[in-house]
Amino acid sequence: MRTNTERFALWGALGVLGAVGLGGAGGLQSAVERTRGPSAGVAVPAAAADSDRLALEAARGELAVAQLRIERAEAIIGYSTRYHITADLAAAIYDLAFAEGIDPALAFSLVKTESNFTPTAESPAGALGYTQILLSTARLYEPELTRRRLFDRTTNLRLGFRYLRDLLERYEGSSDQQLELALLAYNRGPAKVQALLAAGRDPQNGYSTTIVKRYRRKG
Repeated sequence: MRTNTERFALWGALGVLGAVGLGGAGGLQSAVERTRGPSAGVAVPAAAADSDRLALEAARGELAVAQLRIERAEAIIGYSTRYHITADLAAAIYDLAFAEGIDPALAFSLVKTESNFTPTAESPAGALGYTQILLSTARLYEPELTRRRLFDRTTNLRLGFRYLRDLLERYEGSSDQQLELALLAYNRGPAKVQALLAAGRDPQNGYSTTIVKRYRRKG
């Protein structure tokens, strides 16, 4: 089982590996065959040896990407089943979470808690869409963003996850403390959380506990 760090790295490599000239399964087979080397006793030019080494590395890269795609498909089916949502929506959440550096399990728990996967959700405070992000917060990333566009699925998920990632990077401490404070800041606002901490008060309101409990169940 790959760690999320390994998945982030491999996911980012998908586009790069697509440019490797192995030509699919046939190319992969050829690359593997080239790495078997010549018969014993035959001298191998340095250039040929380098070429074979690169071919082997490319073949291994394609195998790693193929495994990643299988893991992705299995995860999307699992999340779709668990949360009773379409595979298309599950795929969007999964892919955008990885793209923004968020663990997909955390992303699904956030969206479940915030909007119950309702694209048109709107809170009394004006938080919008799947991730219930405020337009004013979203405009920190895209100043010209309109209210209507914030209801767009990709835009809403991307900006919500990016905001959560930035909050995770903002707080220090153990991973559990960091996660709890980031989630509370997402829910209550960073200024409110900071004011409570500065006053020696606990900013906990139950929100982070709900998300973390579902998140720890992983999938």
